[in-house]
Amino acid sequence: MKDYPVSKIRNVVFLGHGRAGKTSLSEAMLLSSGAIERLGTIASGNTVSDYDPEEVKRLCSISTSILPVEWNGNKINILDTPGYFDFVAEQYEGISAADGAVLVISGKSGVSVGTEKAWKICNKRKIPLILYINKLDDEKADYAKVLTQLKDTFGKCIAPFLVPIKEDGKINGFVNVVDLNARRFDGEKVIDIPVPDGMDDEIQPVRDMIMEAVAETDEALMDKYFSGEEFTREEIHRALRHGTEDCSIVPVLCGSAVKNQGTRLLLDAICDYLPSPDETGDIIAAGADDDFVELSADASKPLAAQCFKTIADPFIGRLSYIRVYQGTVKKDDVLYNSTRKTEERASRIFILRGKKQIETDHLSAGDIGVIPKLSNTETGDTLCTKSAPVLFEPIEFPEPAMAMAIMPKAKGDEEKISSGLHKLMEEDPTLAMELNTETHEQIIRGIGEQHIEVAVSKLSSKYGVNVDLKIPKVPYRETIRKSVKAEGKHKKQSGGHGQYGHVWIEFEPTDSEELVFEEKVFGGAVPKNFFPAVEKGLKESMEHGVLAGYPVVGLKATLYDGSYHSVDSSEMAFKVAANLAYKAGLVQASPVLLEPVGELSVNVPSASMGDIMGDINKRRGRVLGNDPQDDGSVTITADVPMAEMGRFATDLRSMTQGRGSFRFTFKGYEQAPEPVAKKIIEESKAAG
Repeated sequence: MKDYPVSKIRNVVFLGHGRAGKTSLSEAMLLSSGAIERLGTIASGNTVSDYDPEEVKRLCSISTSILPVEWNGNKINILDTPGYFDFVAEQYEGISAADGAVLVISGKSGVSVGTEKAWKICNKRKIPLILYINKLDDEKADYAKVLTQLKDTFGKCIAPFLVPIKEDGKINGFVNVVDLNARRFDGEKVIDIPVPDGMDDEIQPVRDMIMEAVAETDEALMDKYFSGEEFTREEIHRALRHGTEDCSIVPVLCGSAVKNQGTRLLLDAICDYLPSPDETGDIIAAGADDDFVELSADASKPLAAQCFKTIADPFIGRLSYIRVYQGTVKKDDVLYNSTRKTEERASRIFILRGKKQIETDHLSAGDIGVIPKLSNTETGDTLCTKSAPVLFEPIEFPEPAMAMAIMPKAKGDEEKISSGLHKLMEEDPTLAMELNTETHEQIIRGIGEQHIEVAVSKLSSKYGVNVDLKIPKVPYRETIRKSVKAEGKHKKQSGGHGQYGHVWIEFEPTDSEELVFEEKVFGGAVPKNFFPAVEKGLKESMEHGVLAGYPVVGLKATLYDGSYHSVDSSEMAFKVAANLAYKAGLVQASPVLLEPVGELSVNVPSASMGDIMGDINKRRGRVLGNDPQDDGSVTITADVPMAEMGRFATDLRSMTQGRGSFRFTFKGYEQAPEPVAKKIIEESKAAG
């Protein structure tokens, strides 16, 4: 692949709801540009973008792919991202490296949750957009209806460029309403034709939309619009280009990816309307003295690049996906990782097209490529020159919302699981793992069920470890509600020295999580040298409560009497005596079960507020309040028992069609209701 100046590069992320056709559209663009010779299909598992075995098996994208295409003297780096919400990290990675976006919408299902979410992300980051209405070859597709949805949802910025020409219910061409010309499909060719008669009723409303959007970009054009004057072709194109770059205009194109219709027009529009890296404005980074530095897409300046994605594969090795913002990275360059304060060598450099590696000797400003075997570089890290260090902000990812306990199918595989998960976490920042020392479970956290299932499947296929998933155990606690006095006496004679320890201890409730131990022994009934043994015996005993075997909290113990034997008493004997007093006393002290409670903060559309509040109540939660947001959503806060949160991520997605999000943080322990406590105690006894 030849070198391209920065002005001829376009870095474009493909976004949209699952099944909208992003991968099929990428495939069509590869075919149209001559990068491939035949069109692959998702059903056949032979697309360039979806090459991972998990993607082939599941018939959907789960990872972002880079697909560079060459078109009319330009290089377009397509970043094809998954549409399913569980793989949102891949979207964030793709967006972080892009200067523009194509938001793909199904002509059948129209504006969906994925459309709204992608729009919101791009709008927040001021990323210029082109909308592409796909699947217009389907008899259930309704172009006019989708356009109306777009206008109603996103406002006056919507500017449709095309109207499809249909004959016998099938698309066989398009009218370009910007230039008022038409093209017809003739087999594999596209030929220019006059605008067909009888299409005025379809074309005029769409052209009115464009003219209104053009008028919004400039006061002079607005005056011209209201005075009834026609815009010149140059005014229209200049306004559309400017409006797209500042996000006040969003061009809408359409076609059919599987039939490769409308693809060339989209390639043209990407080159004509989306910005090159040198047109996006200066990039801000932190300098050596923590001051801000303005970078520019200039290949001759010191290097400044960011790793936006990592693949850690046992077969192909570690690959770091790099976006170069300034300067040039050359083969065998020593790179300074300013995030980790380490140096790495770029032994080789590749341009990726799916899984195909095209070797190159350099990557210049504005371009995207891959450097293998960077052992210390992780996703979000900055690579630069040591003499001119800069630091980019790390890429922000959503926090994992769902947790499952991961159990090895074969004994002794715990270490393999840990090693494999750490490799997967290098690839996916929204995966997390922890070892719960209390429940002795390895916990895997992810965005949703499918996300965790894919991670488990990769553990098996890549690292040879088979595991089961189950709902994590809840770390309950026990405590007491009243004061009691109890005796513990350990006396044993078995020839030679015996064992003798005798204590009287008062147990009472306290606010402390840890044991509060005091001694009020008079007259040397228990020698001082045995006090630590009594305290240690109690601490060890508190690891197991008397109701269901859960750790005990909120316990104060006062040693006030006892006795000893000058020969047979020992530290071990007094530890055992303390344990006997503990068991005898806690049973009489009104023991209760405590359950962990967390603070839930859930953001949902206002229309879903009633359903969510009802669901929280079903989970034994207490709604504390709700706070309306500027975007029409509402944030509900509540205290909810942790035991009731196991499937909340899945249920929330179902109730809000994926529009809801939440955070859940541990708050403290509360007494479990009697029916709940009874069930937990019975289950504990049944488990032995």
